[in-house]
Formats: sequence, structure tokens, C-alpha cells
Amino acid sequence: MNMLVDGEWRTDAYESTNEDGEFDRQETAFRDSIRDDPEARFQPEAGRYHLYVCRACPWAHRTLLVRSLKGLEDAITVDYVDPYRGEDGWQFTPEKEGCTPDTVNDSDYLREVYQAADPDMTGRVTVPVLWDKQEETIVNNESEEIIRMLDTECDSIATRDVDLYPEGYQEDIDRIIDEIYDPINNGVYRAGFAKSQGAYDDAIDDLFGALDHWDEVLADQRYLAGDRLTEADICLFTTLVRFDQVYHTHFMCNVQHIHEYDNLWPYLRDLYQTPGVGKTVNMDHIKEHYYTTHPDVTPSRIVARGPDLDFEADHDRDDLPGKPPEALLATQ
Repeated sequence: MNMLVDGEWRTDAYESTNEDGEFDRQETAFRDSIRDDPEARFQPEAGRYHLYVCRACPWAHRTLLVRSLKGLEDAITVDYVDPYRGEDGWQFTPEKEGCTPDTVNDSDYLREVYQAADPDMTGRVTVPVLWDKQEETIVNNESEEIIRMLDTECDSIATRDVDLYPEGYQEDIDRIIDEIYDPINNGVYRAGFAKSQGAYDDAIDDLFGALDHWDEVLADQRYLAGDRLTEADICLFTTLVRFDQVYHTHFMCNVQHIHEYDNLWPYLRDLYQTPGVGKTVNMDHIKEHYYTTHPDVTPSRIVARGPDLDFEADHDRDDLPGKPPEALLATQ
């Protein structure tokens, strides 16, 4: 993995596995927050903030989902990098379908945005990035923190009354997000990037143990935290929607497809069909990124064709307690 070292781009500086062959994800670098507080440095203001994302990345996809569900599209602008990430990192290729130029900083590569925020930075150049146009710096590049601030601190600039972190559910939401992160969200990467049989086997056991568990939970409730769509569902959705097309084959997570689960598959379709969700999914970018960007995993860079999934098929979960927020149903 290439990265910045003291502000200079290096192609030989980051090792993604530890001595046991286990995938080792580096922490993000920028951890400030938008807060709806008159004393806060970063306050919610329409037009002030900008997202840099890749449509293929599940972590960046989370921010697009919350931006869409909350009705923040006009308040927070967005640029899309190329799904292919080469030796020079994330690149802006506006000539490519679904991609844009850097409309804020006029950069050719995302690393230039990081260098603008911190000329001496050492760390990975990742998406998503939440940029402050006013102070010309990165606010945050940790997806979980970005979705929380978009959800809880930006109501004053949102056009939909959607609360994905409601009172009475918050403890469960935080617990579930923690519980699904390592075995599922990061688990597919732990399996795909494992450098030893033991590390791979451990990741697969954790991954499918967790998927089996949540499949059972979802037999009797519509959403992960019960009868409310929450941030926990957002965090699981971006992994599940990529699973059968990418992780099952590319990352050798082939014990079972998601579409073979009795409850996870209709749950995934239910989420996909929630107003504002399906439009954020770009499967062409997702497949191109994974199959062409990891030559250690797929050196041929051939993009796998299947399976052909119908995310719009009836999900038959309307009889379970709960439904999407009224503000979303009103947009249908």
C-alpha cells in the first residue's frame, strides 16, 4: 500500500499484514468533527463542506448513504475518484463515466488534497474525506465518525427528518456497529489479504459465524437494532451489497453467498429498495475497483461476470415490525 511519508508520496512504505500474515488496517489521520455548537470550530453550514469518495469503497459508500437519506445533497457537495487505484493512489478522471474532477482543489490525485491539509503528513491516503472549504482543510477521514456527524449534527441543513441514531437505540446501535466491524466489515479484507492459511481460516470462521448469527437475528426483526433503520444497517449494507459480486470470489469468502441466506438476502433487498439507497450503488465501479486494483489477489485483472442478482425483487419483510422513516416514504 502506497502512502505519504513526511508529505512525500512513497510506493514502498506500508505493509498491510503483520508477522502472522493477518491483515492490519492502519488508523485514519484526521479526526475532527462538525458540531452543532456555536463554539465549535466546524459548524454545520450549507455549502461549506465537501466529500471526496470512491463509489466502489464500502467505507466511502456509508457517507453517500447518510448524505442521501438525510437530504444533504444540496448542502454537502461531492466528487468521485476513479474506481481504479494505481501506484499513484486515488485519481480524478472526469472523462470516465461516474467520475468527476476535483471541483474544490483542482487536484489530479487525492493525495494532493491531503498535502493541502497537512504538507508534512505521514499516513495512508484514503476515502472518504470530509473537506472544509472555508478553512481549506480536512475535517475527518474516518467513515464511522463522518456518518455520525452527518446524522446527528447536520439536521439544520438537512431536508429530511431522518434520525439514524435515535434515542433509546443508541447503546444497541453502537454495540452492533462494533460487533459487525471486525468479523464482517473488516473480515472480508482479513480473508482476502491474508498471507497465511491460519490467518485466512480465522477470518473465514469469524465472518461466516457472524453472518449466520445476524441471519438468525433478522428472522424476527426488520432491522439490526429492531424496528428502526439505523446507522448499524448502513454499516452492514455496504458490505452485504458487495459480497456476492466481489468478496465471495475475489476475497475467497466462498462458504456461502448472501443470496443463499434465508433472511440476510431479503433484508439486503429491503434496504436497497429503501428510497435514497439504491441510487448510491454503482456495481460497475465496485467490480472494476476490486478486480483491477489488487494485483496480488487477481493479477490478471479480469473482472468476474456474475452472479446476476435482482435487488429489486420483492423482499416480503413488510410484515415485520418497523418501516423506513416517513420522510423517506414521502419521497416515493
